Amino acid sequence: MHVTIYSDGGADPNPGIGGWAAVLRYGQHEKVLTGNDPYTTNNRMELQAAIAALQSLKRPCTIDFHTDSEYLRKGISEWIEKWAAQNWRLKGGKPVSNADLWQALWQLTHKHQITWHWVKGHAGDPLNERVDELARQARLKITPTAEPDAHIPRLYVRASCKGNPGPGGWGVVLQKGEETEQFSGSVANTTNNRMEITAVIEALLLLPPGSPVQLFTTSDYVYQGVTQWIHGWRRRNWQKKDGQPIANADLWQALDQLVANYAIRWINAKQLPVQPIALQEAACLASQSVATAR
Repeated sequence: MHVTIYSDGGADPNPGIGGWAAVLRYGQHEKVLTGNDPYTTNNRMELQAAIAALQSLKRPCTIDFHTDSEYLRKGISEWIEKWAAQNWRLKGGKPVSNADLWQALWQLTHKHQITWHWVKGHAGDPLNERVDELARQARLKITPTAEPDAHIPRLYVRASCKGNPGPGGWGVVLQKGEETEQFSGSVANTTNNRMEITAVIEALLLLPPGSPVQLFTTSDYVYQGVTQWIHGWRRRNWQKKDGQPIANADLWQALDQLVANYAIRWINAKQLPVQPIALQEAACLASQSVATAR
């Protein structure tokens, strides 16, 4: 039996909430598979999609397998035999990432005759576009709603920097019920990332300690840093895994101490279907503040 398979997977943020999808076509028949994971990576979702697709086949098949993941295609067609021969370790002795999934996938490929095809993502291939959307929908099924609670203060935070480094500004819109306040500030010489962290620190200081708050940011650096990376940095005394100090450690430590005083719901505004007007206003405040930086 000849089968055509398209698969896709991803996480947002990466690592973060993930979804995967696969579409199998054989003759006049079609099978659609989807799944998700509350904490994973882009690469693991790509592998999981391929595994699920092959697991669904009940007998050996001739397969044209299409993916927009170079990691998946090259891994299974170029790298995997060397990994297996080296006991799933790289040349320097480091374990192969996602070895559990690679081993499961490799076993499944032995049952079939597979030709692996790379497809350029978001380039108009109908089935590639379809599995991309199915994977996104699978991820969104377990993504917490970003609808704000009108009874809890909302902080909308944006930052701007002219040059990197260069003068920077921050803007905050604070909403409490029906009341709205605007705040801004500037720094004479800073970087994009330092300005983003500074903006969040200044925003939280507008509220008394112990306050519940919903904080909206468009910065992946801030969102991933404060919800994921910061725990490892703290354990390693603000160092990377290689022992080097993390960038902007002074601001991250200040923010780490500050967030302990609040009940914060962090919202990555990039995931919202429509950007709140308050975020646009905060962005204007930040841009205007850059001009006043001294």
